[in-house]
Amino acid sequence: MEPIFNKMTPAGYQAIEQEIKELKQQRPQKIKNLAAAAALGDRSENAEYTTSKQELGRLNGRLHFLTKQLQYAKVVEPADNGILDLGKFVTVEFMDDHDQLTYQLVGKQEANLDENKISFTSPIGRALNKHTIGDIVTVESPAGSYQVKIIKIHI
Repeated sequence: MEPIFNKMTPAGYQAIEQEIKELKQQRPQKIKNLAAAAALGDRSENAEYTTSKQELGRLNGRLHFLTKQLQYAKVVEPADNGILDLGKFVTVEFMDDHDQLTYQLVGKQEANLDENKISFTSPIGRALNKHTIGDIVTVESPAGSYQVKIIKIHI
């Protein structure tokens, strides 16, 4: 069976690499904290030991998860071809109230609505993907369907 790759932007890949670097820098201190807590004595009633062990476990788990994200990453470089795809910015007009918003279409691990980054697997991302300027698309979301018009696409 062929592995499934996670599409992401170059910036998303770099963000994961940076987080891994930061976690690896924190790891020695977490290990020291655990050793110091273990030296306090009885581990069955030692809250510091339990907390330190849990923190180290979470850090190791996050490192493992992020390493797998990079292992199965497929970095997509956006092409300047006028077709909306991963990594590109799109300005849309909501047909019901004519509000306009600009989003960046990103990989699912990069999505952050506060930063107007939408996943290509989200309802609006799936609807907009591979469309061009002027297209009106229907978005099927859990709250109901609505239409948006693509106003602008840029890298």
